[in-house]
Amino acid sequence: MEFRGVMGGLYRISEWVMRLSVINLLWLLCSIPVFFFGFMGLVSPSPDALMSTLPILAILAPFTLFPATSAMFTVARKWVTGEEDVPLLKTFFRGYKENYVQSMVGGIFFAIIFVIIAVNYFFYLKQGSTLRVLAVLFIAFTVIVTISLFNFFSIMVHLHMKILQIMKNAILITIGNPINSIVLLLCNGAIFYICVTKFNFFLVVFFMGSIMATFSFWQFNRSFTKLQTKQQELEEKEQQKLAEAQEADEQGEPAADAKGSEISLHKKDENVDHRDNPTS
Repeated sequence: MEFRGVMGGLYRISEWVMRLSVINLLWLLCSIPVFFFGFMGLVSPSPDALMSTLPILAILAPFTLFPATSAMFTVARKWVTGEEDVPLLKTFFRGYKENYVQSMVGGIFFAIIFVIIAVNYFFYLKQGSTLRVLAVLFIAFTVIVTISLFNFFSIMVHLHMKILQIMKNAILITIGNPINSIVLLLCNGAIFYICVTKFNFFLVVFFMGSIMATFSFWQFNRSFTKLQTKQQELEEKEQQKLAEAQEADEQGEPAADAKGSEISLHKKDENVDHRDNPTS
């Protein structure tokens, strides 16, 4: 039965509320150790309590938070690409299982980077006025790595790439598209701020992660579509050059250099992939 008008709009809203809340709850449940120690550090009366929990969070996050986030991005990818009625539990845990190794390795890499940045930031912050300026530089590094983290998950669930390629391209996309990167950071920062400060953690439990994942992948997909269009145009020009080279060769003329670089941008749905096969 299909509702129309106001009832149809309310039905669609309630449907999306259910989808976002279910995925957000699954994300939290699969990341319980990280959120537990993080919450304990935040509510502790000791000002150094959060700092003492950071090493624990850095150790636990690659094995719990990162795989759960990759699973959440897997579902967000389906929604953004038009598959809104996918089974939530099955899609989430399939993404969790099949992206676990890559997300864990990437999580270890990003955790090490964040630890290095934090150690250097607090070190230079305690120095004299001249060296203290360098602390601002590490804040900029934090911003770049944070944005790269969102792109990392989007690339991992969307493209066929090895882990080193995923991390490299996540950083390149972040630096190469500064406007999109700033929009991504500001919007996700606004979502995080509203959820944490304005609604007493209600939205953190039910909506924060799933909304940020959906928006992040939507933003990435827009940039990816534009990049794919440009690549198609380059391939057409390359084919035209090859045709001209073949024609010149047949006429005995020196062939023009038709070599070009090819970037693999195959989506996971473009190849036979058990991740998107409904029978698997």
